[in-house]
Amino acid sequence: MTQRIRKAVFPVAGLGTRFLPATKTVPKEMLPIVDRPLIQYAVDEAIEAGCDTLVFITNRYKHAVADYFDKAYELEQKLEKAGKFEQLEVVRHVLPQGVQAVFVTQAEALGLGHAVLCARAVIGDEPFAVLLPDDLIWNRNGDGALKQMADHAQAHGVGAIAVQDVPREQTASYGIVETEGFQDRSGAIRRMVEKPKPEDAPSTLAVVGRYILPGVIFEHLEKTGRGAGGEIQLTDAIASLLADHQVDAYRFRGTRFDCGTHIGLVEATIRFALDHEKISDAARDSMATALRELGVTDVS
Repeated sequence: MTQRIRKAVFPVAGLGTRFLPATKTVPKEMLPIVDRPLIQYAVDEAIEAGCDTLVFITNRYKHAVADYFDKAYELEQKLEKAGKFEQLEVVRHVLPQGVQAVFVTQAEALGLGHAVLCARAVIGDEPFAVLLPDDLIWNRNGDGALKQMADHAQAHGVGAIAVQDVPREQTASYGIVETEGFQDRSGAIRRMVEKPKPEDAPSTLAVVGRYILPGVIFEHLEKTGRGAGGEIQLTDAIASLLADHQVDAYRFRGTRFDCGTHIGLVEATIRFALDHEKISDAARDSMATALRELGVTDVS
């Protein structure tokens, strides 16, 4: 699998119940981190990695993601008439020229594996990426996580799954990989164990939401029965794929924020506010004031 990835799949059909009532009408992928929605960060990461076809797996009720990537003629006209050209450029370049968005409806919520399978007609037999927007990965001074993975996958002719080290006591919250010959940042995956107890975990390398997979994964997904929760699990299909195709665990450079949780969303917002070119100083002052008002003097 030495072909460069050109297509990326974004499973965005979930209901986001953890963030109700905010997600009653706003998809969780549209929740903002400062001034951009979560989905934009994942899309930018995919484009940086070389993807020009973005496949969004959505449901029949979620229109906000499609609306966000569509043209907003009335808004653009108003901004242009008002002379707000900086904002106009931002709105017009949500997707750069030459990048297309494709929307596929997942008729029934049957899990991540099924969501990926829904993209088969668009992906064909090419290698492709899967990005879970809940996992916001930020590498301040270097390549994004997916570009790092894509470079590795192309150079070595393998698939790749993003992993990060977690404390052993947290392994029951993740899929954990067992690898062979793991050195520096990568190693061949031998098996994946879903949410093992700390004493049973084969390592502390946890799977996070970035995958580069060969097109043949669709054949494995077709044969994969419903697993945990009555859903088609992507990990089950990958486990089957490993018999014939090498997939590496890749420990990316950067910081991951689990924005599928309240604290992860808050942490990402704070971090990006402190790094924002226009509001960083004000954000820092505001946070310092809030801590003083709470009586917090030691923030070490």
